[in-house]
Amino acid sequence: MALSARRMVAIARKEWVQLRRDNFSMALAFLLPVILLIVFGLAIKWDVEDLHLGVLDRDRSAASRELAEAFQSSGYFTVTSRLEADREIRALLKDGDVRGVLVIPPDFSRNLSAGRPAPVQLLLDGADANTATIALNYSDAISAGFSSRWLDLSVSSLQLESRVWYNPTLDSTNMIIPGLIAVIMSIIAAMLTALTIAREWERGTMEQLASTPVHRLEVVLGKLIPYVGIGMIDVTVAVVAGVTAFGTPLRGSVLLLALMTLLFLIGALGFGLFISAAVRSQVLATQLALVTTYLPAMLLSGFLFDIGAMPRFLQAITYLIPARYFVTVTRGIFLKGVGLEALWPQALAMVVFSMVGLGLAARVFRKEVAA
Repeated sequence: MALSARRMVAIARKEWVQLRRDNFSMALAFLLPVILLIVFGLAIKWDVEDLHLGVLDRDRSAASRELAEAFQSSGYFTVTSRLEADREIRALLKDGDVRGVLVIPPDFSRNLSAGRPAPVQLLLDGADANTATIALNYSDAISAGFSSRWLDLSVSSLQLESRVWYNPTLDSTNMIIPGLIAVIMSIIAAMLTALTIAREWERGTMEQLASTPVHRLEVVLGKLIPYVGIGMIDVTVAVVAGVTAFGTPLRGSVLLLALMTLLFLIGALGFGLFISAAVRSQVLATQLALVTTYLPAMLLSGFLFDIGAMPRFLQAITYLIPARYFVTVTRGIFLKGVGLEALWPQALAMVVFSMVGLGLAARVFRKEVAA
């Protein structure tokens, strides 16, 4: 039987009417993506600021005070404790009152004035290894800046000039927001359509649909159409919020971003329909959609953790995670302004993902609707 556009539109209209009457689904469709973007966008930050620092100044000179002030004025550290003895260090770090203690030896200014090495000690709380590593990098940069004001570096034959492209301020928000859009939409898309067929089974309306001369692929595509529109609206709102509220640059083509988003949504929504047709229970479908999208999208897409740093068997698994490709797309278009010539592998992967998602949904639906 040939596919009919009229029947698909009729099913889409019916699905939209049902969706409008379901307050939970409407809230899930339009409110939850924005709420998640704002909450996660504000909560997830890899930048470290206002680290509480203790200072044990045994030198008590102008140079030692200037070094402590360099840490304070950097914006990364806040000197909250002035120590008098070594015995205070352990207590401050153990109780978590400070993240680090700067220890300046008594001969600091003398060595500095004589041009000799003037070591200082920075003791860091390593309970949070990520914060300690970032704090160590900050302290290295502050120390280098301080040294350049006291030492004659012209005798050095090596001068290193660093420059960061695409995100010159190293603002983690610029990296988080594009990836967050991909992660949120992978979760929302699957959860939205995971409810649709299961809801009809629970309400007893699926038998009426099964009695009509409609092809199973028409049902799948017809039910998909309203959610594709909703997903595109959600992504548009998220992009506008990311650019205006969070200041994330959008350097690439909006049209390419829309096309890539469409490919991704079709696959994610099709996967949700597959879950819905397979389990027939709204509660179970929601839980299954959440487990199969949320954890993989957060942990294995490259959003939070660098895929290259993962074990090889996990790197292989990430190729099965659709969010991996969409995270690459959003970051590439937002931050680098790249085009299809760079993103065609991701586009091809999402085309395959879309075909697999729709194919699985139609195949499972075969027994529910007469072909």
